[in-house]
Amino acid sequence: MKSNSYIQFFDGGIEPTLDNLGGKGASLVTMTEAGMPVPPGFVVTTAEFDAFMTAAGIADKIAARLKGLDPEDVAEVDRLSEAIRTDICSRPIPEELRELTRSAYESLMSRFEAPVPVAVRSSATAEDLPDASFAGQQDTYLWLEGFDSVGEHIRRCWASLYTSRAIIYRLKNNIPDAGLSMAVVVQKMVNSKVAGVAMTLDPATGDRSKITIDSSYGVGEMVVSGQVTPDNIQLDKVTLALIHESLGTKHAELVPDAASHCLVEREVDESRRSVRSLTDTELAAVARMAKRAEKHYKCPQDIEWALDADLPDGENLLLLQSRPETVHSSKPATAPTPIVTGGYAATFGFTPKLPA
Repeated sequence: MKSNSYIQFFDGGIEPTLDNLGGKGASLVTMTEAGMPVPPGFVVTTAEFDAFMTAAGIADKIAARLKGLDPEDVAEVDRLSEAIRTDICSRPIPEELRELTRSAYESLMSRFEAPVPVAVRSSATAEDLPDASFAGQQDTYLWLEGFDSVGEHIRRCWASLYTSRAIIYRLKNNIPDAGLSMAVVVQKMVNSKVAGVAMTLDPATGDRSKITIDSSYGVGEMVVSGQVTPDNIQLDKVTLALIHESLGTKHAELVPDAASHCLVEREVDESRRSVRSLTDTELAAVARMAKRAEKHYKCPQDIEWALDADLPDGENLLLLQSRPETVHSSKPATAPTPIVTGGYAATFGFTPKLPA
C-alpha cells in the first residue's frame, strides 16, 4: 500500500508537514528520511480525523461545550472532557476510512515474518513544537496486536485531544481549538531491553556542552513517566568523556508477556539494579545518536531511544522520538551547577496509557 491523504508511511517519500502529521508524526517521518534508525510505521493523518469528525457531526457541539470554560474549574473541565471523549469513542468510523487504515496495518505487518505488536501514539498538530511542550497530554498505547485493537485505540487517541490536561493547557496558553486536529502514529513496538531519554544539554542549567542520559531496563515509558529512578549519566558533548553518573534504583521494568500478549511490570533483581543499565559502548552510541539528531534539527534535542533485544549488538539502538528541548534552548546557557539526580523524568512528568 502506498501513502495517500489519509495514510502516510514513515518511508513513503512524501514531505512531512505538521498540519497533516502532527508534531510526533512529522518528526518520525523526518528522522526516517534522514536515515536515522527509526522502527517502521505509518501515520493516520489529520485528514482522517477531520473526515471522521465531519461524519460524526460533533465538532460544533464540542466547540459550544468548551466556549467560556474556566480552566480553574477542574471539576467542570473533567466532566466535559469525559463527555466529549465518550461521545467521540461511541461514534462509528466510516467504513471507507476504516478499510484504508486496515490496509495500512496489513501492509506494515507484511514487512515482518510474522505479525508484530505495535504502539499507537497520538500526534496532535500542537505538540512537540519549539515553543510548546504537550508531552503526555494525549494518549499512548503499547503492545497492541491485531487490527481490531489497533483501530479502537486510534479512536481513543483521537478522543484524547480532549483530555482534561490538554483542554486546560490550551485554555491557559490561549491556544484556540479552531483548526486543531489529531494524527495518530502506528509503529512497530520495540522489544526494549534497555530504554530511556537523552537531552543534548544539561536540563538543570541549560549548558549545551553536555549530554544528559537517563536509562533503565525494559520499555522506556517507566523512565519517561517517573515510575522508576533511572541511571542518570552526563557526558561531555565533544569528547563523550564521563562527567557524572548516578545509578538509579531501577526496581522494576515493563516487559512483554507472551501469555497475556501485553506489557507487564516485573521486579528487577538486585544484581541488575546495582550496575549501570548501559555499557560504555552503548552509552557512547546513545550520545552519538543524540548529537546526530541535534545536528539534523539544528537545535537542542530531547530524544527517546531503546535497545531492541531482537536485534544484534551494534544494530539494536533505535531512535523513537526527537523533539526540540523547550525549557532552556531558547535561553542563553547559564553557569554549570551540580546536576539534580533523578534526571529528566523526575522533572517533566509523562503518564502513558497502557492496554489493560
